[in-house]
This record gives sequence, structure tokens and C-alpha cells, in this order.
Amino acid sequence: MRKLYPFFTFIAVAAILFFTVTIADSQPKPASSKGLLVVANQFEHTALIVDPDARKELAKITIGVNGHEVAVSPDGKFAYVPIYGNSGVGKPGTDGSTIDVIDIANRKLTYSIDLGKPLRPHNPEFGPDGNLYVSAELSQSIDMIDPKTRKIIAEIPTGQDESHMFIIRPGPDNPTVYTANVHAGNVSVLDIPSRKLVTTIPVSKIVQRISIEPDGLYVFTHDQETPRIVVIDPLSNAISTSIPMPETVYASEATPDNHWLICAGMKGHIFVVDLHTRQLAKTFDAPTTLGKVLIRPDGGVAYISFLAAGKIEVLDLKNWKLEPSIDLTPGVDGMDWAPAS
Repeated sequence: MRKLYPFFTFIAVAAILFFTVTIADSQPKPASSKGLLVVANQFEHTALIVDPDARKELAKITIGVNGHEVAVSPDGKFAYVPIYGNSGVGKPGTDGSTIDVIDIANRKLTYSIDLGKPLRPHNPEFGPDGNLYVSAELSQSIDMIDPKTRKIIAEIPTGQDESHMFIIRPGPDNPTVYTANVHAGNVSVLDIPSRKLVTTIPVSKIVQRISIEPDGLYVFTHDQETPRIVVIDPLSNAISTSIPMPETVYASEATPDNHWLICAGMKGHIFVVDLHTRQLAKTFDAPTTLGKVLIRPDGGVAYISFLAAGKIEVLDLKNWKLEPSIDLTPGVDGMDWAPAS
């Protein structure tokens, strides 16, 4: 009888190679360090497209009065800039009712989404469902918008004034929104599937901005009365602890590995908090009057915008040093990352 061992050996090797390649292909691709920054400039009523490596502005697109924040679509093609109005949060002024949409590749304003009424739309974020979520301060809600139909699908009530910034905590069954309600001094918790307010978490007299660990374990907001970062446990929707800081913190963002929280202080410092020990680890000098903290998707660099100075500080998170800043024009505020095509 003829032996068939070589044939079966060939089949086994082929199967091993097939499953190895399949598993490798299924692994998430590492985030690239190449891309562009899209920056909202309040004072100029523009959106800027910036090359962060060359440290220069590539384009300046005129938008409405005024855009404070920006979100890049998941496919990296468009940037959405809610038009807030000509005032600060809680102050008198015009009431924006639109979202301007920028074509990033062609560097132009392509259309505007009409929200139908004055809302002071502020913070935009894309959810895991592909919808665009925008804080709508005047309706005390987070508006869910279908970017294809350009229509509001739902208004999820926050139950509070000045729901200025928010984060989305993804989940397989119950993705959740956490809003920082500035002068209400609390955080609203919203359930996306039921489109309802779950609870409100008291924090202080005033809070500013909000961030989350990438793994969703903890949420952070910034007490403006006492210099501390308040840590919220999403499982109990209650304050877990707080991290004392040398000065009041305005904004923060956690690194992709959940190890560091990069924080912008109100008196001219950038702080690095070790999230493993909940202790302040590093401090860097910086300008004052802040905008946003944005961490490059690969976790290598933090960008911190400074409104009055008109610059973006660049913090190398591998070597822990400040690199030369990106010098733009006064008014730079919110920003988002557009991956290289």
C-alpha cells in the first residue's frame, strides 16, 4: 500500500499557515502616527488644517460664528464644526443653530447642517453607532444626528443647564453619555438606547470638561472650585475618588494604554497623572488660557491648544519632553485628528 503521510503533512502545514494568516489579519492594526490636525479657531471664525510634523498651517476655511470644537468623521473625510455663537458658556450673545462640515481633502466648506432652532451646539463626537452626537446647551440635551440624512434623530435630555462637553462610554448593550454641566457643577449620565437621563452626579459648584479612560473603567471631570480631578466609577455612577492637583485643571485626556492622564492647568502648566497610582508624576510649563488636550492615536504625542497664545504645545509622551510648539493664530481651541489617507 502506498504511504500518504507526505500528503497529510502538506494539508496540515497548509491549514496551520491559513489559520496563522487569518489570525494575523484579524488583529487590530497599530495606530499610525501620520495624519493632520483639524483645529477650530474661535477668533477668526475658521477651521484650520495643520500638518503637525511640519508644524505649519496647510489651509484656513471660513466657517460660522463661532466654532469651538471639531470632530473628524470615522472615515477621516469630513470635519464637523458646531457653530456655537459669539459668546462664552452661560454668557449673553448669539445662539448658533448649525454645524459646518469641512471636506478635509479638498479643504473647503462643503455644507451646513441646519438644526432647526437656536441650540448653542458645542461638543461633537461620533458614537459607536456611526451617528454624530452634539451637545445642545439651550435645549439641555445631547442631540443624535444622522450624518447621512443630516437630521436630528433624537434629543437625549441632560436635565441640566450648560451641558458643554461630554464623552461616550461604549458598551455592547448600553453605550452611555457623560456630560459636564458647567455652572450646574454636576455630571449627567444618559442611556443612549433608551434615550433617557439615568442620573445626575453632584461634583462641585463649577466643573469644566470631561474625559474617560480608553477601556471605559473611569471617567474624569475637573472641579473648578477645588484643584482636583474627580474620578467617577461608571459601574456605580458615583464619585470613586479625587486626585488633588497643584492648580485647577481645565481639560484632560488619557493615553491609549490607560496609564497616563495628560492635564492642562489653569495657571500655565501641563500635568501628567499616573493613573496606576493616581499621583501627579510630571509637570511642564505652558501658556495660560486653554483649549483642548488631544492625544495622537498611537499614544506618542499629546497636543494641547492655547486659545490666547494661538499655539499648540507638543508633548512627546515617549521621551517626556516638550517639543517646539505649533505656532498658529490666537483663537485656536478644539481639535481632532484626521488620519493620513
